Amino acid sequence: MSATVAMILALAVGTYAFRLVGPALHGRIELSARVQELLSAGAVVLLTALLATGALTEGGGFAGWARPAGVLVAGVLAWRKAPFVVVVLGAAGTAAVLRAVGVA
Repeated sequence: MSATVAMILALAVGTYAFRLVGPALHGRIELSARVQELLSAGAVVLLTALLATGALTEGGGFAGWARPAGVLVAGVLAWRKAPFVVVVLGAAGTAAVLRAVGVA
């Protein structure tokens, strides 16, 4: 067995075990309110970091102004509770128009 196959199997077993622990320990472990707040804050920070890197970078460099503008429009539309299709089309349309007029 190659090292790649062994690593894939190890990661698969680890992922399955990680997902199994939640239901198996539900109700047996009590987390304090402070730990629950920190976990919630950690999730928000992680999602924000993923959004920032996806919206601002491409290939290790700056993605240009059209993509962040599209993400900003999508965020405003989602905040205003627009339907999902409107959010996606608004973001894509904003980026497309900006790229068409020469704003990379």
